[in-house]
Amino acid sequence: MSLKADHMIHYCSRKRQHVTDPPDSQRNFLVVDAKTETAAIEKAFHNFTVERKDIGVLLINQHIAERIRNSVDSFADAFPAVLEIPSKDHPYDPDKDSVLRRVRRLFGE
Repeated sequence: MSLKADHMIHYCSRKRQHVTDPPDSQRNFLVVDAKTETAAIEKAFHNFTVERKDIGVLLINQHIAERIRNSVDSFADAFPAVLEIPSKDHPYDPDKDSVLRRVRRLFGE
């Protein structure tokens, strides 16, 4: 799977880039580029974390998560697990990772 210049919020269920069965076929991913509006990312995040019950893990590039940081930080459900990952153009910053911050608070760090 090659995305070249585009970045992706990739949502995993059982298959990569899965589309649900008709009649309401829905993708389990969103391709994000520089033109993607923050509102569209917010809407997709809400759809994948609240409305869809077939998603267990949500992978999001960390620099995309920064654009919707409020939503990412306020999501507290166990499922789907939200994991921030680096992209080829943006290195991972552990200080921005909401899951890692929660773990550090849990252990009193």
